[in-house]
Amino acid sequence: MDKTIIISNRLPVQLQIDNGGITAIPSVGGLATGMKSVHTGGDSLWIGWSGLTDEEIPDGLAPEIDKALAKHGSSKVNLTAEEVDGFYYGFSNRTIWPLFHYFLEYSEFELESWDTYKSVNQKFADAILKEAGENDTIWVHDYQLMLVPQMVREKRPNISIGFFLHIPFPSYEIFRTLPWRKEVLMGLLGSDLVGFHTYDYERHFLSSVRRLLGLEVSFNDIYLEDRVIKVDSFPMGIDYKKFSDAAKKHDKNKTGERSELQRRLDMHKESDPEAKFFLSIDRLDYSKGIAKRLNAFEYFLNKYPQYKEKVRLIVLAVPSRSNVPQYQLLKKEIDELVGRINGEFSTVSWTPIWYFYRSMPFENLIDLYTSSDIAWLTPIRDGMNLVAKEYIATRTDKTGVLILSEMAGSANEMNEALLINPNNFEEIADTLYEAINMPVEEQKARNAILQKRLERYNVEKWANDFMTSLKNQKLIDHSYKSRKLSNDILSDIKKNYIKAKKRLMFLDYDGTLAGFHGDPQKANPDEALYGLLDRMSALENTDVYLISGRDKDTFTKWFLPKKYNMIVEHGVWISENGEDFRMLENVKKDWMEKIHPVLESFVDRTPGSFIEEKNYSLAWHYRKTDPDFGQKRATELNTVLTSLIANDDLSILNGNKVIEIKSSNVNKGRAAMRVFSQKEYDFVFAIGDDWTDEFMFQELPESAITVKVGRQKTQATYYVDSIKNVRGLLEHFID
Repeated sequence: MDKTIIISNRLPVQLQIDNGGITAIPSVGGLATGMKSVHTGGDSLWIGWSGLTDEEIPDGLAPEIDKALAKHGSSKVNLTAEEVDGFYYGFSNRTIWPLFHYFLEYSEFELESWDTYKSVNQKFADAILKEAGENDTIWVHDYQLMLVPQMVREKRPNISIGFFLHIPFPSYEIFRTLPWRKEVLMGLLGSDLVGFHTYDYERHFLSSVRRLLGLEVSFNDIYLEDRVIKVDSFPMGIDYKKFSDAAKKHDKNKTGERSELQRRLDMHKESDPEAKFFLSIDRLDYSKGIAKRLNAFEYFLNKYPQYKEKVRLIVLAVPSRSNVPQYQLLKKEIDELVGRINGEFSTVSWTPIWYFYRSMPFENLIDLYTSSDIAWLTPIRDGMNLVAKEYIATRTDKTGVLILSEMAGSANEMNEALLINPNNFEEIADTLYEAINMPVEEQKARNAILQKRLERYNVEKWANDFMTSLKNQKLIDHSYKSRKLSNDILSDIKKNYIKAKKRLMFLDYDGTLAGFHGDPQKANPDEALYGLLDRMSALENTDVYLISGRDKDTFTKWFLPKKYNMIVEHGVWISENGEDFRMLENVKKDWMEKIHPVLESFVDRTPGSFIEEKNYSLAWHYRKTDPDFGQKRATELNTVLTSLIANDDLSILNGNKVIEIKSSNVNKGRAAMRVFSQKEYDFVFAIGDDWTDEFMFQELPESAITVKVGRQKTQATYYVDSIKNVRGLLEHFID
């Protein structure tokens, strides 16, 4: 039976060793809860680290741990203390975490940590490969395991792999500072589907893929060799019912047994019914902006002194990564800030800040959510921030105000909250004032919309949407009109080829027989290509033509001594059997004087672009230009040229990172048909990779075998995935 394999750094269970025995307790975290619908029954397995290093596991207890985990559908990856230090505390949390949250000053680029990160990712990949069948579905989670998808893909090319990043993905300018940026991108591109919380993170990722790897991106599809990777956003929800039900139960229990925390909260509420509680809950992390929030609170008390003794800020800072130096310094800073502000503003009956540095049980969180009038959550940078959603879910009477940083991922879905810039103290102070004085009707109107949305798009729907999208990605036929040239189809084509009495073959050069190069003159043929073309040209009853947009001087130098048949400059020149080139079309070139200065102005304003002058056409190349900027300039140039050439019988060809201007009566289709009409051909084959080859695919008779290189939309009947497949395909005709 096909199964789903979930992979995360930590397993959804906590292990406890007591008196030589092992107890496994399910976790209650957001991810563990969200994956319940995916991780059910015997058709799923969760792989991760148990939380115990090899050194912490007593001798002989490992098999017992495996049994305990198996009962929860889990399997462990063994890690040593040294591996945890280099992989988790090192690269994951001293390099990726600060970098992806825009704290470059905290990012460490240590080769040793990177090497450990790679080796631990390989451990996780090996654990997956050990368990996974060909038809299984794999879902990899978060920044600790970004290399795993590609490591699995290398061994299982056809397996279905999804990846979800639970933290922000930074802009290209930030991401490019990572020394191992390409390796990380390629690791993620081992997936079939890459998911993010917001469209902004998705956009940043696509930009980095285009700019650093030079891959073709169409909307949210990335074309990589023989695969299409989909990138999409899936905003993570919460277990809405769990929080809502807990709050309802809490409300009913007001006269019954109450926690110590709830009694203290009630006591302060009763002493001054007009007083307001501000609630701040975060992990103790520099990305959460706790220190800024404390300073902003001080600013608020000074700007609106009438609220002294009328408001109280409850700060819950949950301990996190306490052995990382930045976190130790942060705790010291927050401790000192709380002490100073309380020392400055406290009165006999009022302490402005209640500060808790600890984890709190679920029941106490509900106490805080239901008792606090205003939730104040202002991270400097946050992937999602589920606390904001939890607070809204617990507001059973729909009162309460949510103040949320616009830098949190959840801000995209929660426009009804009061959204603020966490760095703007003036705005924060005024927003706190607005929250205190917001009419109850307005509170209810805002929260009713938020609750409806959060209840509908809960964590289970998030997980199911991702899995549905991953399954669909495997089913989608990316071939559009054309079909993939499979072995069965190729076998039928070969039979027709063998039966044919007279054969004609057209082979494009750049992007088909040879890869692209920043300098077109350096994309010269290699010995293997010469060997292939020699054998094809020697085939009996077969006419082979190289057909290209290249200039005749280059092809004369490369191929004329070989006596290959050639058509160049999109059909202006032809050479057959080693003869000098002769003109196929009478074309003018007087227009070039008018167009050349226009192209020069674009070269001046577009670093990395250049002009290629051919005998009867001009080409503006922008392969070496920043992809986004190059595309923008190309669109601009198209607009300018279209108005310039309106009355000149000229055409604009948009090729692969090149714009070419030539006479309208010249194209590969017209040239190919001239050759075709000279003899009685009963087998015709044409292969090419870009827009200029579409003329050829359109003009040749329907019986022709036309093949596109790549998965773009095309007039060709078939496609092959990439240049790598072309030479192998042509070998079939020689055998």
